[in-house]
Amino acid sequence: MPRPVLDFWFDFASTYSYLAASRIGPLAAEAQVEVRFRPFLLGPIFKAQGWNTSPFNVYSAKGRNMWRDLERLSEDANLPFRRPEAFPQNSLLAARVALVGFPQGWGERFCVEVFRAQFGDGHRIDEPATLSEILARLDVDPRVVLAAAQSDDNKAHLRAQSEEAQRLGLYGAPSFVTASGELFWGNDRLEQALRWAKRGA
Repeated sequence: MPRPVLDFWFDFASTYSYLAASRIGPLAAEAQVEVRFRPFLLGPIFKAQGWNTSPFNVYSAKGRNMWRDLERLSEDANLPFRRPEAFPQNSLLAARVALVGFPQGWGERFCVEVFRAQFGDGHRIDEPATLSEILARLDVDPRVVLAAAQSDDNKAHLRAQSEEAQRLGLYGAPSFVTASGELFWGNDRLEQALRWAKRGA
């Protein structure tokens, strides 16, 4: 019997996606649910709502609470946390690299490492050097991968995936979508999304 599937939609610049990416692997294995990592770009979605940056920057009180909340949740999950100097960071290149990695078997590990580099260590993920260091740790040739990430086909793949996110009605990250189209938004909805995916809803 094939396992039920849950799509995990995220933008690498998303703070709460850091927590979800760190937690989803063990939880999905325990629930016997197959998870598909689906990076996309939140920028066009925010622009459609009239924002030219993260809503956590637009609404300063919300942003202050989000950073403190992330500190608490990271501590509870025993995850490192360091607020990046620039926020949000440009996640375009990282998303393109991830798409190269999924069919090669290292994409999910790359995603988790990118989130940790940004929100655990405070590194800039929009710098090729940061991504190259991660790729090297995964025993992948950074030069080959970065070149493949910039191919026309791969760029089109990410555009199509971001357009699909908009068609599905996604408005933030992390989001989780079951095979039947049930949408769950937020790191705190991960467990519920897995339950719904498992029951085929």
